[in-house]
Amino acid sequence: MNGAEFFRDTQETIRMAVERLGHPDSAYKILRYPRRTLEVNIAVTMPNGSTETFLGYRSQHAAVFGPYKGGVRFHPNVTKDEVEALSMLMTLKNAVLGLPYGGGKGGVICDPTALDESTVEQIARGYVRGLKDMLGPHKDIPAPDVNTNSRIIGWMLDEFLKIAPELDFSVFTGKTVNLGGIEGRTEATGLGIAFATREACKVRGIDLTGARIAVQGFGNVGKGFAQSIAHMGAKVVAVSDISGGLYNPNGLDLDTLSAYQAANKVVRGFPGADAVTNAELFALPVDVLVPAALEGQITAEVANTVRAPIVAEGANGPTTPEGAKVLFDRGIMQVPDILANGGGVAVSYFEWVQGRQGGLRWSLRAVERRLDRYMTEAFQAVHSYSLGHGVSMREAAFLFAVDRLAKGMIERGWVRP
Repeated sequence: MNGAEFFRDTQETIRMAVERLGHPDSAYKILRYPRRTLEVNIAVTMPNGSTETFLGYRSQHAAVFGPYKGGVRFHPNVTKDEVEALSMLMTLKNAVLGLPYGGGKGGVICDPTALDESTVEQIARGYVRGLKDMLGPHKDIPAPDVNTNSRIIGWMLDEFLKIAPELDFSVFTGKTVNLGGIEGRTEATGLGIAFATREACKVRGIDLTGARIAVQGFGNVGKGFAQSIAHMGAKVVAVSDISGGLYNPNGLDLDTLSAYQAANKVVRGFPGADAVTNAELFALPVDVLVPAALEGQITAEVANTVRAPIVAEGANGPTTPEGAKVLFDRGIMQVPDILANGGGVAVSYFEWVQGRQGGLRWSLRAVERRLDRYMTEAFQAVHSYSLGHGVSMREAAFLFAVDRLAKGMIERGWVRP
């Protein structure tokens, strides 16, 4: 799925939710486009002394409940349409979780794995300089995303503080703990998916102890989820990354696999497991399938091969609308991305609150306990909506989020009831 299709699909999902809920069409007209998107050209001095420019974007969708919030990705396939669609999904995700944020998203067209560290740092700092008037702890609060991390966020923070009127470190989240970050932020998205999966298994009557799990994507999110769900007693039997997949029906040793991946950069060739393709991984006889790679992976064709009774979305938009319909028609519970992978932004919110409290430190136990509560309450609210409206969990999540947003816009006087 390209960025334009992703954007149109997101618009259509919001339109259908507004229509089904009976909210004014003006609510959809506000939500169908970001409030603004800024395009930034970043000039960088390359190692050979030449100058190159890199194109970046920051999209701010709708700040109904608070400042814009969302990550920044560095990837060669970043497009304006993709960034805008993701900012819209962030608005919905924050609404599902009950966070006091609107949706934002950013991206720079580059491949940081093919660039030296100095070049990546220049891109990060140049990106912030281009956005300086948009950012602030009460305006727009970026965080790490695909191919960005706490190191890059540290550079961005430093660049912003050079030009900011005050030294407020809470303008970015996903920082190192040393710079005011929070315990557990790196693992938060994966742990949140694990909490959502646990709740889905309860609803479906699946004993989590010994439940078979397949994970597409073994990066930060997929690996974090796999380790978290294994600690809860489940058995991860299959994983994949860009190199291919692995399957062992008796379960994979995740610690050994992680060490192998760290040494070899890929999971392919890991001993004690059979090689599988992504297509084969989706069709494995497991209890839970977790797509935690890229968007548009589960098409209608792929959905017809899925054998898991639960699909918990770790990536953003991994299932196409046609694929989602097939899953629902086949009785497969789809725990949608705007619910399942909300752990990262929830803990980013905790980090922001920690910063606003003057640096009062939250313990890892407190972070995990609060994240469990947020994820469980959000899952239960969406599941209740699903039963009450007779729709899939995916549609229920959008209905729940759009309902909150539309009511907020009415209450603020943006639209008339």
